[in-house]
Amino acid sequence: MQVPRPEYPRPQFVRADWLCLNGSWQFEIDHADTGLERGLLNRPLKQKITVPFCPESELSGIGHTDYMAAVWYRKEVTIPKKWNGNRVLLHFQAVDYDATIWVNGREVTRHRGGFTPITADLSGVAWPGEKVTIVVRARDPHRTPMPSGKQSHQYANHACMYTRTTGIWQTVWMEPVSETYLQRPRITPYATHGCVRVELPIVGQRKGYHVQMALSDAEGVVDAAGTPADMDFTARLGVAIPPKRKRLWSPEDPYLYDLRIELTDPSGKTVDELASYVGMRSISIDGPAVKLNGKPVFQRLVLDQGYYPDGILTAPSDKALVGDIQLSMEAGFNGARLHQKIFEERFLYHADRMGYLVWGEYPDWGCNTMGVEGDNQQPTASYMTEWVEAIERDYSHPAIVGWCPLNETWQKLTDRLTQLDVITRGMFLVTKGMDTTRPVIDASGYSHRVLETDIYDCHDYEQDPGKFATNHAGLAEGKPFQNQGWNGVHPLNFPYRGQPFFVSEFGGIWWNPDAKPGEDSWGYGDRPKTLKEFHERFDKLCAVLLDNKLMFGYCYTQLTDVYQEQNGIYHFDRRPKFDMNKIRKSQERPAAIEAR
Repeated sequence: MQVPRPEYPRPQFVRADWLCLNGSWQFEIDHADTGLERGLLNRPLKQKITVPFCPESELSGIGHTDYMAAVWYRKEVTIPKKWNGNRVLLHFQAVDYDATIWVNGREVTRHRGGFTPITADLSGVAWPGEKVTIVVRARDPHRTPMPSGKQSHQYANHACMYTRTTGIWQTVWMEPVSETYLQRPRITPYATHGCVRVELPIVGQRKGYHVQMALSDAEGVVDAAGTPADMDFTARLGVAIPPKRKRLWSPEDPYLYDLRIELTDPSGKTVDELASYVGMRSISIDGPAVKLNGKPVFQRLVLDQGYYPDGILTAPSDKALVGDIQLSMEAGFNGARLHQKIFEERFLYHADRMGYLVWGEYPDWGCNTMGVEGDNQQPTASYMTEWVEAIERDYSHPAIVGWCPLNETWQKLTDRLTQLDVITRGMFLVTKGMDTTRPVIDASGYSHRVLETDIYDCHDYEQDPGKFATNHAGLAEGKPFQNQGWNGVHPLNFPYRGQPFFVSEFGGIWWNPDAKPGEDSWGYGDRPKTLKEFHERFDKLCAVLLDNKLMFGYCYTQLTDVYQEQNGIYHFDRRPKFDMNKIRKSQERPAAIEAR
């Protein structure tokens, strides 16, 4: 059997030696979450599943879409003998939601959060050359308030809520490391000055160790630097790029420099070596404009929810990830809001190399934020923890041009501080603290609760282009449109202070002429009667925003249909619905803000 999703899962932090553990695992559904008491830790499981696809998906071989309070996985693995003398790290790129992992009956780690990686050091538990038994329990109480993005809390799909994902849904793998080894590099380009700073956390620091780094382009090494690895808690290195070899990353020229990092022991022996890459680019704000490399670039974004008919949240192949970016670009978009999902690292890698602008977003939906009562139904500390893990994972990707911790957290502003107020400000501040190079929006949609948010936005699904234009004409007077949410609660926002502004959701035009009477099919507003009417509406809605000299971008809903929400540019199976030449032409007109 061919191993599914066999490609290296961490392309910006690459070690040469690794072992993919995707494929067939033992599996069992634990409907009442009593498996530990019933001995599931120590016995074979009843079914087989194909990892990394979730049990709800067709590709997993299970296809069970009802609630599962917990699921169990079991696999025997022989650790390569050639790894002798090394530590062994066991990685899970994502497990939804509460994961506990045992190896040879010993708990090696636990993790809360369904979208970020888990790593277990098997030192003292398992050694190279041994056959080990890995057991995973994933608890996923979907009716409990928790961050789950667009996963349905009801039995079936409904509205804009979709089939759930439980358990392992990204690659599982192992790698060997020495007793002293490098952690994920934190790469910061300074395009203005033509230099790169790299921060390198080190595990097991020892006296006499040294770090060496080399930045290369097609001509060879551009610059190199080295530093003792035992002088500071985190090693820091910098390299410079001469003007003649400075090549800025942009959608038109997504150039990536190669980066090699080496850790040596006191004898000069290499004990760890990794490969990465750097995109040299800067992001800045100039009045209403968000600039890339000092120039306004109108962000023609599309909402991408990252769902697949056969894999649900997991792309069936690496080619499918590339394909989604290609489809978006063919339609005239230059980027995406990665909506209510932390996308896998390989998607970001492809965005980096293809010049595709993206906003990183946290999948915060799942808690009740629609009133001032019931703080137990509101975002918790788990949101903060997983969001920090996501920023740490994705910080170095040049394609990411902004962060969005929260989405549509609408709640009436009163004189009472709520848990939502505290979490909103906390997630904004922690994002700013971890990343001073990108703008941050406190909460997308219609609930700006942080006065100093870098970006202000709204969601507006008005379908009449004339009314849509009227909604956004007030921006010239410092009075942007503020959709107050579906229940008309007011006020939801602190006052607008002149930040760059964009309509981060619009359109969503419903089009599925094949929908049968009574079939669950919806989009925003009245469905156009003809393809011609669709194209005219799309063109005029885009024009309103492109022609507004104070608008730095937009985000059209959405790239593909997702189950019953049938307002995509493409069908759910990625077949085109429209004339892509016309869709692209509607977006190719110069944006007013780019003339600044």
